[in-house]
Parts: sequence; structure tokens; C-alpha cells
Amino acid sequence: MNKNKILLISAAILVVLVIIALATYNLVQHQQMQEMVEQLEFEKESLQDEYEDLAIQFDGYQQMDIQNDSLQDELAKEQQRVRDLLEELRITKVTNARRINELRKELATVRAVMVQYVHQIDSLSQTNQRLTAENDQYRRENQVITLANNELTEQKTQLERVVTRAARLEIDDFQMLPLNKRDKKTSIFNQIQKLQFTYTIQKNVTSATGEKIVYLALRRPDGEVMQKNPNHLFSFEGQQIPYSIRQNIEYAGENLTQTMYWSVEEILQKGTYTVDFFIDGNLCGTFTFDLGK
Repeated sequence: MNKNKILLISAAILVVLVIIALATYNLVQHQQMQEMVEQLEFEKESLQDEYEDLAIQFDGYQQMDIQNDSLQDELAKEQQRVRDLLEELRITKVTNARRINELRKELATVRAVMVQYVHQIDSLSQTNQRLTAENDQYRRENQVITLANNELTEQKTQLERVVTRAARLEIDDFQMLPLNKRDKKTSIFNQIQKLQFTYTIQKNVTSATGEKIVYLALRRPDGEVMQKNPNHLFSFEGQQIPYSIRQNIEYAGENLTQTMYWSVEEILQKGTYTVDFFIDGNLCGTFTFDLGK
């Protein structure tokens, strides 16, 4: 083989080797570039997940009852900032490594701010819990005081009732005598012209002394109160009720026997009559008697 042919073959082999080397280099470069793109995509997705997690955290804090308007406004601003950065990250190309790196630094800044807000929220929560515990304690103490006051009021009311009952005058030794026109006792029904009522107010050292009014309500057998004047009324338990006779007395705390008279101007009914005595707005005695039986 001549020298020129050998050189030609050598040159051809060299060209083939160069082509192979270049093809191999390009293939390696392409693979490295593909791996880099995949790595950038993974980093972008990971960063996007972190932003989304942070946005969810902000949503959770926004839904809490944070009784601080200033802190609530700051949380709302940071929440919107995270949303804006997340939207920017979504539209940023994976090949824009510089901006993705900047967004990662922004995430770190927002996280640091979030930590400060968490501390403030925890402090507020602890303060609210302490205030709530104090309010519960005050409420329990007030309930105890209220119960004690109610008990004292009830005891006072019961004591007043006891004192009132103790001070209430009572009447006994009631007697009724039917009288004729000569003021003599009669047993003849048609001759009755007057009814004499004798009664005794019992001794009571707890009752107020002085001038008092005794009301006598005389009820016929049919239950009607006998009256000379329909305007003869007095107050009893919040109502105006009729009376038959009234008498002014001077009570000194000792037994006091008094007499009242009813002039018979109507046709008397035969049967059982009822007499009720009232003094100081209290029913002091109830008695019955028969006529014409």
C-alpha cells in the first residue's frame, strides 16, 4: 500500500473518531441538562408545596377568634403576600433558577414572620385563658355570694313572716246574743231586733299598740255579707272587701273585750251565720252561730 493511501485511511479513521467523540459529548450534555431540568422541577414543586402549606396555616389562624384587630390585619396582609408569591412561583419557569432561589428566600422570611405571629397568638391565647379562668372564678364567687344573699333574703323574709304572724292579733271568747226591742235576750226568731257580738282581743306583746280599727263581716247563710251601705269596704290582701260593722279601739297589748251591735232592719234568714274579724289587714278570727234552728 502506497504512502498516500495510508494517510487517507488514517485521516478517515480520525474523522470517524472525532464524530463519535462529538456525538458522545452531546449525548452526555443532553442527559446532564435533562437531569438538571428534572432537579429544578422537583425543587420548584417542593417549594410550591411549602408555600401551599404556609397558606393553609395562615387560613387556620385567620379562622381563629383572635381578639386583636391589629394582629388580625397583619395576618391578613401576610396571608395575601403568601398567595401572591405562590401564584408567581406557579408561573415562573423551572429554568429561572435565580427567581426560584429568590422565592425560596422570601419563603424563609415569611416563615420567620409567621413564628412571631404564632408567639403573639399563643400569648393572647394564654392571656385569654387566664382571663377566662379569672372570670370563671369571679362568676363562681358571685354565684356563692348571690346564693348567700338569696339565703339571707329568704331567712329575712321568713323572719318577717314569723314576726308578722307573732304580731297578728287574735280574737277568741266570741259570743252572739239575739236581742229584742227592749235589748233583752230573746230566743224567739221573729222578735230579734238586734244582734250583740262580744269578743276578746288576746294579749300580744309583739303587736303595735295604739288606736286600731276592727272590721266585722257578717255573712248570711247564703254567703252574702250583710251591709247598711254598699260603700262600706276595706283593704284586705290587695282587694276591697265589704264589712258589716267597724269599731275603733285603743289597744294596749293586753286582753281587751269589746262589744258590737247589728241593728236588724232586714228579714233574717234561718240558718248558720259566719262572722269574720279583721284588724291591721289580717283575719283575726272566724266564728259561726245559728239563728232560727
